[in-house]
Amino acid sequence: MFQNKDMEKKYVIIEKSYVDSIDFQHVIETSESTLRYNLDGTKTIIKFIGEVPDFLSGDKIYSHSEIIETINNPDNGWIDTKE
Repeated sequence: MFQNKDMEKKYVIIEKSYVDSIDFQHVIETSESTLRYNLDGTKTIIKFIGEVPDFLSGDKIYSHSEIIETINNPDNGWIDTKE
């Protein structure tokens, strides 16, 4: 099956201090309350499809497999292995 690479979800991890700069019209999340934060609440993941929104230009872009690998690595602070 043909899949357009431009239509795949892309991900960016940003610092909590940058949340106010998010233009929710250009990302999948609809508001600050729909953001997923890391365990210590200092970073969040933003998802988008298509062109990189201007406010995210210069940030590292993750593919789906890369973001899954990142958040599933306990050393990165997204999951608690003590559960």
